[in-house]
Amino acid sequence: MAQYRLAILFITLSALVLGLIACGGDEAEPETAVAPSPPPAATAAPAITATEVPEPEPTPTAMPAPTATVAPQPAATSAAPPPAATAAPAPTPAVDADTAALLQYAAEHAGGPGAIFVGDPTQLIGLPPHEALMFQATEQEYLTGSGAALFGVPQAGIASHMFIYTSDYYQSLIEKANLTAPTELVSTGQSIEIQHVCIDRNLPTCALIQTWYAPNLARRTNGQVTLSVTSFAELGLAGPETMSQVADGSLDMVNIYTGYVSGAYPGLEVQSLWGTVPDWESSYLMLTDMVYDVDEMLLEHSGGSPVLNRNWFAGADQWFFSSKPLQTLEDFEGSQIRTHAVSMSDFIRGMGADPVELSIGELYIALQVGTIDAVTTTALFGIGGRLHEVADYMAGPIVAFGYTHNIINRDLWNDIPEDLQQIMIEEGAKAELEALRLAPFQNVAAVQGNQILGVQPIPFSPDLHAHIRSVVLTEHVLPGWLDRLGYPDSGSDVVAIYNDSVAPYTGLSIAPDGSINQVPVTRGPAASR
Repeated sequence: MAQYRLAILFITLSALVLGLIACGGDEAEPETAVAPSPPPAATAAPAITATEVPEPEPTPTAMPAPTATVAPQPAATSAAPPPAATAAPAPTPAVDADTAALLQYAAEHAGGPGAIFVGDPTQLIGLPPHEALMFQATEQEYLTGSGAALFGVPQAGIASHMFIYTSDYYQSLIEKANLTAPTELVSTGQSIEIQHVCIDRNLPTCALIQTWYAPNLARRTNGQVTLSVTSFAELGLAGPETMSQVADGSLDMVNIYTGYVSGAYPGLEVQSLWGTVPDWESSYLMLTDMVYDVDEMLLEHSGGSPVLNRNWFAGADQWFFSSKPLQTLEDFEGSQIRTHAVSMSDFIRGMGADPVELSIGELYIALQVGTIDAVTTTALFGIGGRLHEVADYMAGPIVAFGYTHNIINRDLWNDIPEDLQQIMIEEGAKAELEALRLAPFQNVAAVQGNQILGVQPIPFSPDLHAHIRSVVLTEHVLPGWLDRLGYPDSGSDVVAIYNDSVAPYTGLSIAPDGSINQVPVTRGPAASR
C-alpha cells in the first residue's frame, strides 16, 4: 500500500515538474519550510563499498541520455500567407575562454555525479554516485523527486532550492575546485594514508565521503593519498572530544560538528543555535555568510588544523521522535528528551522537558527500552537509523540545512607535498558541489520517507511556534549562549558575527547589554513578507 501511494505521488509530481520546467521554473516559493515529498521506501541502506571512479569522469549508469527530437512542422498549403516580417534575433553575447571551458565542463558532466550549475539547472538532475544515497527510491522516483525539489512545486508544498546554486558560496566552490584547470600531479612515490572519522555511517555525509571523495582523491593522486573511513561509534567517540583529538594528532581527520564541541568552545555555537532560522534558504544563506568567520575560530581552537571542506547536511531538520505524540506544551512537560548540543538542551528546557545526553549510536536502544521519552535527530537519520521500529511519531521541525567541518591534523597536513594538498582541496570542493547537487532531494524526501515507514509527523502548532519565538529563543537559547560566552564581559567579537550574519534572517538581535531585541528581517525569504 505504501508503494502504491508513493507511485501515485510521483506520477502527480512528474506532471507538475514537467509543467514547471516548461514554464521556466518561475513559480513562487511556498512559505512552508518543510516540504512533504516523495522518497525512500525502505529502511536499510545497501552496504557501501568505495569503488574507483571511472575515467575520464563519472556518468549516470541507470538513465540513458535523452535523444533529441525535432518537432514536426505543419504542412504547407497553397493558401498560406507569407510570414510577417520579424526583427532579427539579437546576437548571442560572446563568452570568454574561461566561461566557455566551464560551460563545456558542465555539459560533459550533466545528468549525473559531478554535475554543476552554470546557467542550466536541468543539468543537475541525475542519479547520485552510489545507491546508498538514493534511500531505496527507484531510479525514476529519484529523478522525479530531484526535479521537484530543485525547481519547487508550490502545489505540493515543495520549496525551490535554486537559492543554493545562485549563491556566492556555490560560485566560490566552483572556483576552488579548479574544474577546467586542475592541479597537475607532480609528486611520485608518496604513500599517505589518512583515517577519516565521520559521525555515523548511516548519514549521507559519510556515504558521500566513502563513495565519492575518497575514490576521486585516490584516482587524482594515482593512489598516493588514500582515505579510510570510520565512525564515532567504531572508535568509541561521543563527539565533544573530537576537537582536542584532531589538534593533538590522536585523529588524522574528523568531522567536527560545532554543537558537539560547543561546551568547550561556546563561540562556535553561533553556527548551531537551534530554532533560530525559519526556512532552509535562510539557514543556508546565514551559514554561508559566516563560513569564513567560523573557519578562523576552528583554526584557532584546533591548534592550526585546517578545514579541508564541509559536509552539507540536507534532510537535517530536527524532529522529536517518540512513541507518544508531542502536540502541546503539556505533552513536552517533564519528558526526558535526548540532546546533542548545548543549545539544543536550552531549547528542550524551554519546551518544559529535560535534556539527556546520548550519542547517535544510543538512540535506537534508548527508545526501544523506554529509558527516554523522545530523541532529537535529523529526519534522514530517522530512516537510516530505523527509528520507525521504535517510534510512532515525529514532532517538529526545528529547521536546519547546514554543514559540519572536515578538519585534518596540522602536522599531517604540513607533511603533505604542496601539489597533493591542492588536489585534496580541489576534490574537497568537488565533494561539496556534489553534496549540494544531492541536497534538494534529501531535504524533501526525509519527512515523507519516515511517514511511509509508519512514523506520523506532527507539525508544531501555531501555539508552539509562538512559544518557541517568544519564550524558547528569547529566554533560553540565546541567553544561555550569552551566559556561556560570558557576554558582555567577553565574546563581543562572536556576538558581532551573530548580529551581522544571523539577526538579519531571524529578526532577533543582541544588544550591548545582552538583551534580546526584535529587529526587521532584512535577508532571506521572510524579508519580502
